[in-house]
Amino acid sequence: MLELLTVGEMAAADAATIAAGTPGIELMEAAGRAVAGAAFARWAPRPTLVLCGPGNNGGDGYVAARLLAEAGWPVRLGALVPRERLAGDAAIAAARWRGPIAAVAEGALAERPLVLDALFGAGLSRPLDGPALAVVEAIAKQDLDCVGIDVPSGVAGDTGQVLGAAPPCRVTVTFFRRKPGHLLLPGRSLCGEIVVADIGIADGVLSRIGPKQRENAPAVWRDQLPRRRADDHKYRRGHALLIGGPAMSGAIRLAARAARRVGAGLVTVAAPFDSLAAAAGDWPGTIVRPLGGVEDFPALLEDERRNVLLLGPGAGVGNETRERTLAMLGTGRSCVLDADALTSFAGASAELFGARRGACVMTPHEGEFARLFALPAALGKLEQARRAAAASGAVVLLKGGDTVIAAPDGHALINVNAPPTLATAGSGDVLAGLIAGLLAQGVAPLSAAGAAAWMHGAAAAAFGPGLIAEDIVEQLPAVLRGLADQAAG
Repeated sequence: MLELLTVGEMAAADAATIAAGTPGIELMEAAGRAVAGAAFARWAPRPTLVLCGPGNNGGDGYVAARLLAEAGWPVRLGALVPRERLAGDAAIAAARWRGPIAAVAEGALAERPLVLDALFGAGLSRPLDGPALAVVEAIAKQDLDCVGIDVPSGVAGDTGQVLGAAPPCRVTVTFFRRKPGHLLLPGRSLCGEIVVADIGIADGVLSRIGPKQRENAPAVWRDQLPRRRADDHKYRRGHALLIGGPAMSGAIRLAARAARRVGAGLVTVAAPFDSLAAAAGDWPGTIVRPLGGVEDFPALLEDERRNVLLLGPGAGVGNETRERTLAMLGTGRSCVLDADALTSFAGASAELFGARRGACVMTPHEGEFARLFALPAALGKLEQARRAAAASGAVVLLKGGDTVIAAPDGHALINVNAPPTLATAGSGDVLAGLIAGLLAQGVAPLSAAGAAAWMHGAAAAAFGPGLIAEDIVEQLPAVLRGLADQAAG
């Protein structure tokens, strides 16, 4: 269940199911039953407060409240609007609740109840205010056990952004498929355990909706990874050319280690004369070539067997890096642009985008992204990455704890396996090298970036505390073995 549905796509799935003959109230009853089931599975009967909003999310809450009360739980219900103001399926669900209804108020939390949050769902488009804001802030302040219905109220389903406030939930029950906001930060950190409940929507609905966003996981790209053959040789596995710079020579060496470890047949590092010795003495199997001036660079690119070109780690920001980037893009070969190769085009993005002649993967962190693309944060990370990919014609990997990888055609992956220990110098250089190494072996750009991001996170998680960038590379064999075993199984 890696597909992620936007708020609009989930509404279309509901509508298609209803049009096919399933009454909306049946979907609502199933949703409320799943929420009640989540409470039954995690807690013994205890005082419970169900907070219901004015829409279908509130209707789910009325169903859950009724089922908990029928099971003998002491349940109170607080509503943002009177029952007579509800419409449609929510009105039917509310009419089936036989208990009293109070107004939503912070005082209802005095006995520290279990809270079922059915105030607002993923489609909320404005910040919480009034009693809803007050009670949500009180839930967070008191650290109450809370079950989110669809999403924690205040979390935008398409972006994961918090609109005013949102309660931290122990568990969030959503329906049919998750939404981007369940994976994107900060929403992901508020959802707790995520339960995806089957409420009677057929999987076939997905093919009609055609969602373009998925969680990044091996099932997405594992079949595209290169398979070893008895007649393999190093030239068949590609030759990556990595361009170093005058500063931070360790950055390009980390990238080279990663490219080799992930399977590139040959890796050449072109480095300035004063860092040649360090590059040559790092890993003996890395080919080292001197990097002259800009005027010498075309000669370095003449060998077309060097099928992937990487520039950025430790390259330095300035005109030389710009000229080299443009020359690389003009070859039509696959390119990976990271760090300084991107920052060198701050304010000149059109020149960069216009030079591309072949496949390209750009790997900015948020600061580099802002300097290059200047897209409003209100769009959310997923839409930002998509627009950047469409504008640049490149696969854009926007780094972070919720890395988003977007292709120019709108397909996107959200990566969630990166541990906080990856916030260490050099980890981005390793990631760039992994992408280059996979591209060299013929993996398509979106899959190469997705596989590299996932391997990067898996290797870091396997190592644990104390991680430095070099450790990521050393953990890769175990990660690759695991992927191979899954494919064989």
